Amino acid sequence: MTTASANLNIMIKAARLAARGLMRDFGEVENLQVTSKSAGDFVSRADIKAEQIIRDTLTEARPTYGWLGEESEEVKGEDPTRRWIVDPLDGTTNFLHGMPHWAISIALEHKKQIVAAVIFDPVKDEMFTSEKGAGAWMNDRRLRVTNRRDMIEMVFATGIPFAGSPALPAHLKQTARVAPQCAGIRRWGAAALDLAYVAAGRYDGYWEMGLNPWDIAAGILLVKEAGGMVEPIAEGSDLMGRNGCIAANADAFAKFASTVRG
Repeated sequence: MTTASANLNIMIKAARLAARGLMRDFGEVENLQVTSKSAGDFVSRADIKAEQIIRDTLTEARPTYGWLGEESEEVKGEDPTRRWIVDPLDGTTNFLHGMPHWAISIALEHKKQIVAAVIFDPVKDEMFTSEKGAGAWMNDRRLRVTNRRDMIEMVFATGIPFAGSPALPAHLKQTARVAPQCAGIRRWGAAALDLAYVAAGRYDGYWEMGLNPWDIAAGILLVKEAGGMVEPIAEGSDLMGRNGCIAANADAFAKFASTVRG
């Protein structure tokens, strides 16, 4: 990629440091007793440990920035215009079940805009990075969204609400509208990677309801810098406010979004 800023280099460093411990823990998952308590506690410890490594690395380098992470309380920084938004382990259920599809997501927000992003998949050694105005990259390869226009040729990703979520009926209606019009729908269980894959042209589009800011912050910038569009499912709402997310290439976005929204 083009020369990375100091902030992006710090983000890459933090992601790689956290990945070392997560990879060790991932290797132990298969040895766990299959009970929700012991397995859940194990993954929670892995999450918290990874987030602490990321937080320590970023805070040491930029002590005045704010912090929003999945596993800890939000911290208002001395610099109110900048904050880190971090998911130390996106795809926790995959991780717990020994499935090699999970990632670390780190974004930098400046004046309510995401200006730098890292999504690192250590199992596949794929480092997705982006800075505002500098494009989106996977390792040393420039990323572009697909240029397909017809939904019948397109493959979409989504996230299915689980455990009796009140959002499930609405999601099933969305899927019922999208499925007959496309080549396939995938549910791989890691929102950050779903967005990274849209940026990389692996998926043509993605939608999911009820996402947290740390799930999508880095992925939003990747998609936009790869030439795609991202909007909340609820038109006119706050994209970072748990209102769901729709992403696709610019040519197909209007048709795809109208189909999801009904």
